Amino acid sequence: MVKDLLPSDPVTVGPYRLLGRLGQGGMGQVYLARSPGGRPVAVKVIRTELAGEPGFRARFAREVGAARNVSGMFTALVVDADVSGPVPWLATAYVPGPSLAEAVEDQGPLPVESLLTLFAGLAEGLQAIHAAGVVHRDLKPSNVLLAADGPRVIDFGISRAREASMLTQTGMIMGSPGYLSPEQAEGQSVGTPSDVFSLGAVLTYAATGMGPFGTGPASALLFRVVSREPELARVPPRVRPLIERCLAKDPADRPTPSDLLEELGSGVGVVTPDWLPEPFTVALARYIPTVQTPATPPMATLAHEPVAAEADDQRAVPEPAAPEPAADEPAPEPAVAAAESLTPTGVEASSAVEELVTPAIAGLAVAAEPITAEPAMAGPAAAGPFTADPFTAEPLAADPAMAVVADTVADGLATPTVPEYAAAEAAAGLAPVVALADAA
Repeated sequence: MVKDLLPSDPVTVGPYRLLGRLGQGGMGQVYLARSPGGRPVAVKVIRTELAGEPGFRARFAREVGAARNVSGMFTALVVDADVSGPVPWLATAYVPGPSLAEAVEDQGPLPVESLLTLFAGLAEGLQAIHAAGVVHRDLKPSNVLLAADGPRVIDFGISRAREASMLTQTGMIMGSPGYLSPEQAEGQSVGTPSDVFSLGAVLTYAATGMGPFGTGPASALLFRVVSREPELARVPPRVRPLIERCLAKDPADRPTPSDLLEELGSGVGVVTPDWLPEPFTVALARYIPTVQTPATPPMATLAHEPVAAEADDQRAVPEPAAPEPAADEPAPEPAVAAAESLTPTGVEASSAVEELVTPAIAGLAVAAEPITAEPAMAGPAAAGPFTADPFTAEPLAADPAMAVVADTVADGLATPTVPEYAAAEAAAGLAPVVALADAA
């Protein structure tokens, strides 16, 4: 499911405008983005520490070049990439559907008819990947997406670059324990049969809700992958023999994707939008981009751009007349009127302190919910320097710096920040705003 962007996320990557977060993996963060022509794409931004490793970019460039040659109905095609920029990234076709891991966790194992379609689709996807000279190396439930027109294999072709980086760290093993092959677990040479072993493990998960080697610490899973037989008692008999062959310990004993497709034969029908049962198809709608998909822009993009100074005659506007006090209501003191003009209607001064100070303590550049000045800010009370502390209504000493703050607020360019208030208080010899919050 698409999640909102975070304040630290970029707005664009290359020519693609980011719309939301899709997930995070070992290589980096994945975003839903929009191409210049309005097409949805998935953009993976590579982690900074990986991009900075010697030789990583060259390996990544080779893998992306090979992945561009992969074609097929059951893979997410590579559409763009930048391997030499400040932060490398890869863009693939967006697949509107959940991962197999998400779907099984939410809805339970797949029925046998859906399982057969999944089996054939993933075998065809691996066939296309291997035909391009690419080995996936990290096929697992989270790297399989379920769409209305069939499954998709993602994250193929870029695992070798990460694997070479991981192997430089003592004791690190590339892959997901429980889904990688025995030869991967033992650090041996890895080829296309390794992906077939992972395919058998993924299909076991789809059929039972659990991998063939159970759960537990990574060390225990690795030991079982190498030395124990898979647990397949709950796998439907119709597909169990094929899965058993995929999970053979010896790579030479495993079938190829072409062998699997031939043996599945007429048992697989035409893939239609209802290849998944209803609870799964209902969930697919949550992954289709809509006009509401673009998330709120990151906070950094909300900051006001510097505004060039203009001539006074260009920015002068008539000042609205201050409202006359009611007959039975005494006119407010000037200092109180100035303080009230800084506080939203119906909000106490103490809550205003909290709204400004809390984001500042959290280290944010701007307040999460900035206080907006009332229209009266354009009137006489804001025409010159602040004459009263905005929270206590105590008189402030005249300070030319505060005139800049007042003019900025009056122009509607920005909300006064905590540092600006702190400067005013320091000039007046008052307690800082943060100190007031700490005392509360």
